[in-house]
Amino acid sequence: MMAKILMVIAALLALQLATSRVVWASDPSPLQDFCVADNSSKVFVNGFVCKSMDDVKAEDFFTYGLDKPGNTINKLGSNVRAVNVNTILGLNTLGISMARIDFAPRGLNPPHTHPRATEILTVLEGELYVGFVTSNIGQTNRLFTKILKKGDVFVFPQGLVHFQFNRGHTRATAIAALSSQNPGTLTIANVVFGSKPSISDEVLAKAFQVDRKIVDRL
Repeated sequence: MMAKILMVIAALLALQLATSRVVWASDPSPLQDFCVADNSSKVFVNGFVCKSMDDVKAEDFFTYGLDKPGNTINKLGSNVRAVNVNTILGLNTLGISMARIDFAPRGLNPPHTHPRATEILTVLEGELYVGFVTSNIGQTNRLFTKILKKGDVFVFPQGLVHFQFNRGHTRATAIAALSSQNPGTLTIANVVFGSKPSISDEVLAKAFQVDRKIVDRL
């Protein structure tokens, strides 16, 4: 009888530990009104050390300039201005950030992921073709797409590959909100073909099922 009780207790402890790990995987929850990041601290923690309350000022919760279009004169024809904990120190532990995304005509925010955040996007100007791809469900990576116009809203689930493309002939602008103070961005093309050191040509050729000479040109 005692052995069965101990087994039940062990199972409950394992369940508690597993669910706790799920909670720990998200941004840390605030245990006080705020925890303004002290980016001068040499202490390494998951996030940032709190600045002393006596040193906090209004500017720690403020930034400016999102009314101005970003420079889209580049190969992709897009510009992302992120507003995260590195921009507003007061975002530390609050689990939220945002970005303004500007698109030239035919501009692209290329396929990428945010490993630590779900994204919700609102189109302010123009028209965007957007989409995301699911993880392996059975043998299928399913693609969900939508044409968004001014005022439309679309959600990209955390960690899934997604993109936004201005298929029109006028500029487009969007605002994105993200569920992390520091969402992270992995642009697929840069990660696969631009890592330091490089992933071997043999690995990439095998993965993409192409000749190694094609990989060498990338």
